[in-house]
Amino acid sequence: MSHAEPSMDATVDILAEKAGSSSLRRDTIRNVLRQRSAVVGLTIMSILFLVAVFAPLIAPYEPNTSMLDLGEPGSRGDPPCIHLFGCPEDEPQHLMGLDSNIRDEFSRVVHGSRVSLQIGFLTVSFAIVVGTIIGAIAGYAGGASDNVLMRMMDVVLSFPSLILAIAIVTVLGTGLTNAMLAIGIVSIPIYARVMRASVLSVRETDFVTASRALGESSRGILTRRILPNSLTPLIVQGTLGIGGAILEVAALSFVGLGAQPPTAEWGFMIASDRNLFFSAPHLIIFPGIAITLSVLAFNLIGDGLRDALDPRLNR
Repeated sequence: MSHAEPSMDATVDILAEKAGSSSLRRDTIRNVLRQRSAVVGLTIMSILFLVAVFAPLIAPYEPNTSMLDLGEPGSRGDPPCIHLFGCPEDEPQHLMGLDSNIRDEFSRVVHGSRVSLQIGFLTVSFAIVVGTIIGAIAGYAGGASDNVLMRMMDVVLSFPSLILAIAIVTVLGTGLTNAMLAIGIVSIPIYARVMRASVLSVRETDFVTASRALGESSRGILTRRILPNSLTPLIVQGTLGIGGAILEVAALSFVGLGAQPPTAEWGFMIASDRNLFFSAPHLIIFPGIAITLSVLAFNLIGDGLRDALDPRLNR
């Protein structure tokens, strides 16, 4: 019986911990859904994800296929042709018109959602992973390690991010992958500083002191105790960073350092047809709207998460 009691107590503790974690998760989701901005952002993001996943089914044409190759009529910069709005039935329907290479603009915008969402998530994921490692080591180790790592981050932050990204792409070579890598590199200090600040506050808490007194290793304390309790600010910053990454890679593509032809990427689409702005403004407006909606969605979600995870609102 004496051996069964500790086992029973341990089981009760585990069940209580799981129940508490489940309750906290439900409360967090409920708080997020109470934020109107988060709901709007999640709605827009869900639509963008559905468009990206089902792009081959939604787009009537291949994104890089010219109408001339298909034997269909069309000319450079043709305006939208929508049968429901009076466009002649004998003409092919192009919801957003044709671009400068006589390709269906709607198909390219739809497929561009795949490229832009991949850009946002891959770029921010890279920056978060590297920034988390640097910030966690600097915050937990302290001393000389903290000074060296943070001074390196300060050096990177001292340069304007877009200018530094252009310099990195110039050295590495033009291309979408290098543009994503450049934006990821210049974003690392942001996540490193957020993680360091969070680790500094968590490492002084009672449960960390207790773990240290019980003889747990420094690695175990950092990975099992501190990091899981330091991720909330990082999640919020990462969500906000996705929209910024999409916008910055689009900017690099606009100046010719990012996506290269014939990639259907929103920033490159605007750049390639910018000379037709006055004769065919739809070629600039539709990709611009797509960029605006994607950036707005992630900014709204980030703002909603920040408000929902604020301890002052969850008391």
